[in-house]
Amino acid sequence: MLKVDIMLIKNSQDEVKKRESSFKIIKSILNEKGRRDLYDLTGLSGGFIASENDLNLLETYVGPAIFEEELETLGKEHLGGEKVLAVNRTSSGILATILSLVCENSYIIHYLPEFPAHPSITRSAKLIGANYIEFDNLDDFHIPENTSLIIITGSTMDHKVIDEDIFKEVINRAKMRKIPVFVDDASGARLRTILFNQKKAIDLGADLVVTSTDKLMFGPRGGLMAGKKELINKIKSKAHQFGLEAQPPSILAMVNGLKSFNGENIKNSIEKKQELINLLNNKSSGTLGNVFEETPTGVMISEESLKNELKSHRLLDNISSKDCCFLLAMNLLKNEGIITIPAVSMPGASPTIRFDLSSHDCEKLKMETLADKIFNSFNSFLEIVNDYDKSEELLFS
Repeated sequence: MLKVDIMLIKNSQDEVKKRESSFKIIKSILNEKGRRDLYDLTGLSGGFIASENDLNLLETYVGPAIFEEELETLGKEHLGGEKVLAVNRTSSGILATILSLVCENSYIIHYLPEFPAHPSITRSAKLIGANYIEFDNLDDFHIPENTSLIIITGSTMDHKVIDEDIFKEVINRAKMRKIPVFVDDASGARLRTILFNQKKAIDLGADLVVTSTDKLMFGPRGGLMAGKKELINKIKSKAHQFGLEAQPPSILAMVNGLKSFNGENIKNSIEKKQELINLLNNKSSGTLGNVFEETPTGVMISEESLKNELKSHRLLDNISSKDCCFLLAMNLLKNEGIITIPAVSMPGASPTIRFDLSSHDCEKLKMETLADKIFNSFNSFLEIVNDYDKSEELLFS
């Protein structure tokens, strides 16, 4: 008989419940121990830099009048382009772009360095009634007739970065067909340019780009778009119609986040990554096999590598491999105070557990301490992974 894994998290509602449970744990740690015993290693912890004078200007109409002009200058410096637009999330920018530029029954073609795509792209395509095709191999890539938009992902949810030559080739093919190119550069706007020495998306020929202002920088959870003025104006109109635009507090925080950004944390993460990898390899002594993989700015445990590791322990008998990632992430949070994306993520996000060493909280965390926390959490995770009741309690308590 074919064995079917039990799913603890069955749908988006369960993912929201899991996220709410994580917030309760975070609040409990803050109340009992304080902020110093929490370590946000998601790489998208963000921040809100503001002076008292800034805060006094955060009125509905006064705020944008003051801060949007400054954001225009800083945003074009960071991303390039003729005009910028602040939206309340990168996903909002993606939705506004597709609503503005894509016709029902036309095609959206998406090239990304590795599957899967961010769910906001596929969901937006479905909402508008578009045909959606995605590629992660240039040999297979093609552009059908009646294509409205080509999307390129610069860096995936798991920080797989596109090759710049492939990036340029996709743009060239789109330009031959006179189809606008929109780049989802959520973390790539900094990851590609700083660690991989790639050009900005606009400088490579893209018409539009969007980035997350909390990923690998100390800004708010928000999205910043840039590109051709004509296209940005059209998208801005649509964003305002549906309430997708950023509000004054976010715009202020974007301005100050861009002012403070210098990329040093991203560069310094390389040395920290090597130290952590060496510590993990020394501590594992073969017990964790190849569960740890490198990312550009740290270390990760993917769904596939965790599944294989648990099979070697003969422990993956009941619960799905994706739930195992959620369980390990929740265990890291509850027992060690380490925040990773699967514990707090929005529905549809990657279950990969990333320890991003460019995160601000890494400044207060020695790599040896982090390695100990990871191993302690993994060992306690092994004790509950096949216990359905304990696993359910950890996810949804």
